[in-house]
Amino acid sequence: MLQAERAQGALLPEYHRPTPECPNPRLWSMYDSMTAEAEVLEFLLCLVTTLKPALIVETGSFLGISTLWMAQGLKRNGFGRIISCEYDPIVFAKAQEKIAASGLQEWIELRNESSLEMAVEGRIDLLFSDSDMPIRRQEVTRFLPQINPHGVILMHDASSHLKTVREAALAMEQDGLLSVVLLPTPRGLVLAQKREGRA
Repeated sequence: MLQAERAQGALLPEYHRPTPECPNPRLWSMYDSMTAEAEVLEFLLCLVTTLKPALIVETGSFLGISTLWMAQGLKRNGFGRIISCEYDPIVFAKAQEKIAASGLQEWIELRNESSLEMAVEGRIDLLFSDSDMPIRRQEVTRFLPQINPHGVILMHDASSHLKTVREAALAMEQDGLLSVVLLPTPRGLVLAQKREGRA
């Protein structure tokens, strides 16, 4: 959070170490080391305007930057909502401030709770899993029955260096739950769909 405050919204070169799939991470940019890469934020916006989701669920709001990028997509679409959760109450309060000042709060429901306890009603068209890395498989598995078979699941921090999320996604694919594409961004991004119910 201190890094984000020092940067004051300025774009910085991505600091993540090179990986076999992404040997030049400095070609990407970041606002801070916790928020998704700037290019991934742009991808999220494009994905929202492309998919036209009625319901987005995001885990791990952090300062709400990715939440706001997706909300911009909803605003362009003219419909939909995003439910985003942040477990840490101090970080949650900062995200609340940012969202309140954004003019996009009508599209966002921000919650201070765990993704493993959060109750969401309805069919999820886009799930962006960006919370605590060790629980990513649990939270995706938890929401899987609610996910639209034609919707999209994203899991951030899936580089070969970070391993935990990447291995969780590939294990879910091995178990026949997901079809997975590994996007070679500096921190890694899983793009997936659930297999059950897909035509």
